Amino acid sequence: MEKDFWEDKWANGNTGWDIGYISTPIKEYVDQIANKEIRILIPGAGNAYEAEYLHHQGFSNVTVIDISEGAVNSFMERYPDFPRNHVLHKDFFEHSGEYDLIIEQTFFCAIHPEMRNMYCKKMDELLHREGKLVGLLFDFPLVDGPPFGGCKDEYVDRFTNHFSSIKIEPCRNSIEPRKGREFWVEIAK
Repeated sequence: MEKDFWEDKWANGNTGWDIGYISTPIKEYVDQIANKEIRILIPGAGNAYEAEYLHHQGFSNVTVIDISEGAVNSFMERYPDFPRNHVLHKDFFEHSGEYDLIIEQTFFCAIHPEMRNMYCKKMDELLHREGKLVGLLFDFPLVDGPPFGGCKDEYVDRFTNHFSSIKIEPCRNSIEPRKGREFWVEIAK
């Protein structure tokens, strides 16, 4: 999707994907991580409730990235204590770095399906050789979006080209509006 598309969404307050807090599945996953120094990336972060939660829990190396200046500004206004040098206003596909964990929360479903192979390749590039991609992917038919849906077979097919460990299962602790409509994923090299 074009940068202007997302800027318009933020400028007009059209952020229906924003639930106002870290989603339960991601919170429960994060709560079991002992090493607070791992390098974490949250792409398409929006209001970055995940980053705020991680920071409050003592994680010291969390980076958020969003193509929308409105999203970045909204996060920084809401949570000014977050390290400014870890908030990036740029295109995810132009980002470089190495991460131990990448958190997926409504980013994959926001990009056009034609870019999904690029997404998988970029995740492979950004993850440390023992890194993981974890989070949520929608489980509903591919429709015009965003959000764009998808199915388990498609996800497995796309990720298999870059990753050797792919766990995709129905999410057991989704928030109420998303129950039965999303997968929990853990994908590793």
